[in-house]
Amino acid sequence: MKKTVILAAFVSLFITNLSTANAQEVRTATRDYADEQRDETDPVILKRLEDWKDLKFGFMAHWGIYSQWATVESWGLCSEPWIDRKDAPYDEYKRQYTALNTTFNPKRFNPERWAKAAAQAGMKYMVFTTKHHDGFCMYGTEETTYSTVNSSCPFFKSKNSDITKALTDAFRQYNMWIGYYFSKPDWHCPDYWAPEWATPDRNVNYTIADKPDRWRRYCDFTYNQIRELTHNYGDIDILWLDGGWIRPEWSVNDETRPWLGCSGQIQDINMPRIAKMARENNPDLLIVDRSVGGKYENYRTPEKQVPDTLLPYPWETCMTMGDSWSYVHNDNYKSTNELIHMLCDIVAKGGNLLLNVGPDADGNIPEPCLKRMEEMGEWLRQNGQAIYGTRPLKPYAKDRVRYTQSKDGLHRYAIYLLDDGEVPPSRIEVDGMVYRIKKKTKHAVVVELM
Repeated sequence: MKKTVILAAFVSLFITNLSTANAQEVRTATRDYADEQRDETDPVILKRLEDWKDLKFGFMAHWGIYSQWATVESWGLCSEPWIDRKDAPYDEYKRQYTALNTTFNPKRFNPERWAKAAAQAGMKYMVFTTKHHDGFCMYGTEETTYSTVNSSCPFFKSKNSDITKALTDAFRQYNMWIGYYFSKPDWHCPDYWAPEWATPDRNVNYTIADKPDRWRRYCDFTYNQIRELTHNYGDIDILWLDGGWIRPEWSVNDETRPWLGCSGQIQDINMPRIAKMARENNPDLLIVDRSVGGKYENYRTPEKQVPDTLLPYPWETCMTMGDSWSYVHNDNYKSTNELIHMLCDIVAKGGNLLLNVGPDADGNIPEPCLKRMEEMGEWLRQNGQAIYGTRPLKPYAKDRVRYTQSKDGLHRYAIYLLDDGEVPPSRIEVDGMVYRIKKKTKHAVVVELM
């Protein structure tokens, strides 16, 4: 009874700030309020999460019109103190950036080469940037002309103009899971960044309570674009949503409140509605509403971070192979040794590694990335039994050793991390026992524990 009174008071307070036309939508969202805060309980999704945990190693690519400038994704469009546009006047920068769709023509883009390289690297799933914050769509959308399939983009003449479809088809040939990155904020959409007003930061630039119809149009726009991605490309495995400043009020905390910018507005796009629609054709779709929590963040994604120990929930480190997410000239790429050690460390702690590359303006994965992927694949072909389908084994990580075990607990492994260029020893000591090394591989050696 008390819960009913509190809920009714919440509805009354919420509706007074919105138009009557929006009242029914508010009531529907409020009924889902409690459900949003709970973790996922659907056995279908929980089973799928266990399957996802088995994969361990995924491929990510940040690619878009920004690759032509070799700049840091869309962020130059954003007016925040940390953004460096190299003293370029903002209005001119924005005008030139927005027009990059008219020159995007990656004639060397070869989706089969991407997929083959990822498969040979031992990667088991992919997550591709279908749309970053700049709003440019790398897929076939009818919601905007700002896309690779529109005649305003010279690449529309290519057989691979629907880049997302081309990559989906190619990666499916290698039985890899298909994941789509999608930005909830869209800085090109006039119902998010209204052209009538300045854009002081990354957030919506008008007062939602004063213009509820405009916000509802944006919610519908987002809903329709996600519908295209989850209905037009067959069975999709992962919907990976970015832009954590778009979030419901219940999810805001001390860490995320500063993301809401100078206005501090709540930007709720009704994830229950989106999730229901997204799973119409994909009932076991994993949804990752990053940083929001609750039942629509099926697993968490620490960015460029490897936790110190086990986490009490499913997780994936999303990590750049270089320093940047997107292509930049002369990026500082991590060594193969560092990447393999990172993979072993993450897996020992119960996580997956989603490793990102930044293809260049022509659609090429940089050669240093391809080389590292090839070398990681060589190591995994010899030692994959200690990685794929495993679960953590105490003490997880100790000195130079990382521990894993098969799901049934019948096989337990110690992965001994080698220094770069170190000759593999003939024997190693683990927990007081000496083991003979049978496979003397570079980077790390694996023994099965007795």
